[in-house]
Formats: sequence, C-alpha cells, structure tokens
Amino acid sequence: MAKKRDISIEELLTRGVEQVIVRQTLEEKLASKKKLKIYMGIDPTGSDIHLGHSIALRKLRDFVEMGHEVIFLVGNFTALIGDTSDKEAMRKMVTQEEVEENFKTYQEQASKILDFKKVKIKYNNDWLGKLSMADVLKLAQQFTVQQMIERDMYQKRLSSGKPIGLHEFLYPLMQGYDAVAMDVDVEVGGNDQTFNMLAGRTLQRIYNKKEKHMVATTLLEGTDGRKMTTTYGNVVNLTDEPGDMFGKIMSVTDDLIIKYFTLCTDVPLEEVEKYEKAISKSDNPMEYKVMLAKEIVTMYHSEKDAEEAASNFKQVFSEGGKPDKVDQVTFDCGKFKLFALLEELRMVDSRSEAKRMIEQGAVRMNDEKVETIDAIVDLKVGEKTLLQVGKRKWLEVEGVEMEED
Repeated sequence: MAKKRDISIEELLTRGVEQVIVRQTLEEKLASKKKLKIYMGIDPTGSDIHLGHSIALRKLRDFVEMGHEVIFLVGNFTALIGDTSDKEAMRKMVTQEEVEENFKTYQEQASKILDFKKVKIKYNNDWLGKLSMADVLKLAQQFTVQQMIERDMYQKRLSSGKPIGLHEFLYPLMQGYDAVAMDVDVEVGGNDQTFNMLAGRTLQRIYNKKEKHMVATTLLEGTDGRKMTTTYGNVVNLTDEPGDMFGKIMSVTDDLIIKYFTLCTDVPLEEVEKYEKAISKSDNPMEYKVMLAKEIVTMYHSEKDAEEAASNFKQVFSEGGKPDKVDQVTFDCGKFKLFALLEELRMVDSRSEAKRMIEQGAVRMNDEKVETIDAIVDLKVGEKTLLQVGKRKWLEVEGVEMEED
C-alpha cells in the first residue's frame, strides 16, 4: 500500500479528475474540516480490479487520508443488471453465483490501495434487494424516457438498429438509490459514470433533502489505446505478476506515459512536468516508460520485483533471450492439443486466443516456433517442456504421473 502523503484540496480535486459537481461548495466543505461521507462503488462483473479502477480508488484513498468517512461499495445487486455506460451493445446479465465468485477477492485486491481498517465495506444488495415493486415505481417516477434515451450510447444503438433492454434504464436508478440508502455527501467514480452519479444527486435531493457532490475521475486508456476495460481485454490488473505487469506497461503507446504517471502514480506533479518537458525535447521516451513501469510494479509488488522485471524485460526484448526465471508447473503426463493446454495453464484467456496466437507465429515450444494449430504436446514423466506465448509469457511444464481416484 502506498505511503501516506500530504495532499492539498487543489490537487485532490484536480489530479486525475475530469469534473467536480459542485466544486465551489465542495471546496468550502473540505476547507471547513467537516467530516464528509464519501463512497465509490464497483460492480463485480469481472474477477479483477485493474489500473483503470485504481484512479478512483486512489482518489478515495486521498479522502481517507484527509480524515473523511469512506465507503467501498460492492455492487452485488447492480452487477446483476450490468452497467452499459459507454457500451455499444446490450450487456449480458450475470448470475448471482458469478457475482459472488467475482467479488471474493475484491477486498484483497483493493487493499493494495485502501487501508480497510479505515474504510467501510458495504454491499448494495442489502437495500436494493429489499425494494418492492412500489419502491421501484416511485424511483422511476423521478426520471423520464427522454432523459434516458438522450444518452449518446443509446442514440448510437438506435441509429444502428441495435436493441436497448428495458432493464438498462433501471441501472441509473439503482446506483442513484445507493447514495440515498447510505445518505452520502460525495460519490467518486469514473467519468463514464457521470449520468449514473447525477441520478444519485437527483434522488438524494428528493429523498434526503441533501446535496450530493460528485468527483468524476479521468478515464484511462488500456494497452490497445481504447478505454481500459475487461470487455476489451486491454487491462493491467492489480493482481498481474510483476513481469506481466511490467510488460503491459511497456506496451502502452508513448503518448500515454505522462497520463499514466499522473493518474496511476504518486510521483509529484512537479516531477511529472519535468518528464513531460524532457520527452517533448526528443529525449528517448523508452527511458521514462521504464521508469513508469518500475514505479507501478513497485507500488503493487516491491522494488525488488520491479528491478527483476526490468532486467528480464531487457533480456527478452532487447537482447532476444529468455527471462532469468521461468515459472515452473507440473501437469498430468499425456498427449494434449497445444491450444487446449495453453488455456488450461492460463497462458491465454481462451482456446480461440491460443489458436490465433499460434497462427500469428507467436507460440514456441522448446524454443521452436509452432507452425500448426493442431500441434500436440507430449508430456512425459520427469521431462520438462518450455512453452512461450508472445514475448512476455513463459512457462516450464513438467509431466507427472496422473493420480488415481
């Protein structure tokens, strides 16, 4: 977890922040030292928290360090609906079982940023799951179809003939009611959550006769230049191994170096400005990207891990070698389709990805390029097979006798 640091109200409300509603009155409340109730919610629609989430989590951490009451809200009810903000198609609804499985490690992951001795954890199923149909109808009366349909994402879907689920209109109402149920003063969330946070502002005024402020944080681009989201598979997860995390950071485009420093690290802004000037003067961006990757790996792992990751990266990418340390696993001996084994070993996310990587010539077995997607791996007892996917993923697999039931 990052060390405690002094932060001004100005930096709190500007660094990594897209907009604040209403800034003047929030500044006044913060300056008065009044203790505010602040929250951020994350829906466990996936199993991992990534750097994109970390921006708002780090903002939440800053509020903790300023002495405010902070709530980390797990959206175990809203996840069932699925937020479609900035989505081009209707989101598939997840099951309660999937939600429960996903949020099992959320606290552990978020604790890399937040000190949960000072943060409350709440679950919105505790109140949303108890709403009656009459309660939902009362919520729905506070908004119009015109307000919902004017959202850009819905206009795009309408123009392209894509369906809009009626349940999607319920999501802002449910997220908005979170603010009412917890009676909060401030909500922190990504800029893509602005509409939903505004819904909470409206409902808080109606139900609790109280103003709710909003701090909308800047969105982060992922490794492919698009918004970082699990849907696109372009994420840097907080749980990524040091080498994988380092490699992913090194793969982002040069124009994102300063943005990552600003949004994802605690490097003082004066230093970040120096980096920006140096890069603009044609200094080699690679030097600063390595600094960035080391900084982030150190934050979520250790300085030693960062140095080892940097050394391995240099050896693999610059010198065409393999890492000093390759993870080793055992697996039941036998003959297997390579693409199936890669998925089983979690070197890829799916069999289709494994096949695509093989077709692109990005898979090697015992240092030899695999030429066909039908390649077979023959794991024998005591023998080791070296597998490589892309330039970052290496694994040594040793065959062992299958255990009988």
